[in-house]
Amino acid sequence: RWLRQHEYVEKLNMHAILSASTGQEQLLTELLVTYTKIPVLIGELISVEIWKHKVFPVLCQLEDFKPRSTFPIYVVLHHEASIINLLETVFFYKEVCESAEDSVLDLIDYCHRKLTLLAAQSTNRQTAVLFPPQELQKQAEVMEFEISLKALSVLRFITDQVESLPLSVLTRMLNTHNLPCLLVELVEHCPWSRWEAGKFKKFENGTWHLVSPEDQVKMTKLDGQVWLALLNLLLSPECQRKYHFDGFNKSQLLKLRAFLTDVLIDQLPNLVEMQRFLSHLAVTEPAPPRKDLVLEQVPVIWDHIIKKNMGKWEAIARHQVKCVFSPTEEELKLHAHRWTQLYSLDIMEALAPDKPHCRVCGAEAAKRCSRCQNEWYCTR
Repeated sequence: RWLRQHEYVEKLNMHAILSASTGQEQLLTELLVTYTKIPVLIGELISVEIWKHKVFPVLCQLEDFKPRSTFPIYVVLHHEASIINLLETVFFYKEVCESAEDSVLDLIDYCHRKLTLLAAQSTNRQTAVLFPPQELQKQAEVMEFEISLKALSVLRFITDQVESLPLSVLTRMLNTHNLPCLLVELVEHCPWSRWEAGKFKKFENGTWHLVSPEDQVKMTKLDGQVWLALLNLLLSPECQRKYHFDGFNKSQLLKLRAFLTDVLIDQLPNLVEMQRFLSHLAVTEPAPPRKDLVLEQVPVIWDHIIKKNMGKWEAIARHQVKCVFSPTEEELKLHAHRWTQLYSLDIMEALAPDKPHCRVCGAEAAKRCSRCQNEWYCTR
């Protein structure tokens, strides 16, 4: 049953990617909003995260854990990556973000955990989580890194909607988690770039690329996500009213001035506003945040799962070793066949939306109406 659910998520993920590549993702987003599936996906995402931290380490230490194949475990680990990738694709839309309702708080907590891990790894330049089965170690490390980068994009899309989200969302991002300072850490240490054997590399589109000296100052998409999130959190009047600009926060934010070079601002002109704000912040003492009497909402998904299964992690691991992760040879062949079908070209073509056509002449169209965003045209 769970594998079937994973297949559905994987198909949704592929459909979202293919739809986004042709600019026709509205239908999928409308269905996810209409059937209130965004909170379901967030709940599933956090469930897999908890499994990775609470059950998987116990499972790997069991004496009777001698899997014939690590494929079933890899599927579970990959499930988290599929869900966060799907959320990254659809959270660009305001209605999707709003449809998350109270579970957006759980998603913010999830993103905070991933970015904290990312910042810590970039500071120490070592991997924080290792998985005992040797063949899974490298895959799990790479997957965790890519998941964290997806979480950064999701968080940035959430910050785009700060004006329309509940007040408790803003409070959690600014005061509970102090996301501006965490984002400063990411700017400072830049986990998606590194020196390796005297060569400079950047991580983009799922792989590490060698970067020529003249391109080292070019802003990547990940750099842009961090700066846009900072713009949203620091320049919004409501955020400035809520955020506590104490001595520590102020000193951390002023570190950004060293990175706001003319070359960077030429690539993202909106950063002029950031530069002006930081110059003003350096010479003034902002007013303390207003202490409004607010009944603050708190995330519930993580706490609910943890409390419900407290003290049961070893029992769950033992049950899964017997019933899930010790498949027979016939079951492995069946699973492999199902995955082969899932990624077959026929399925990919079926999931791919039809190419848009010109409303006037009916030919294939490449330009979408900037007003309604629904009609397509082959020329201007």
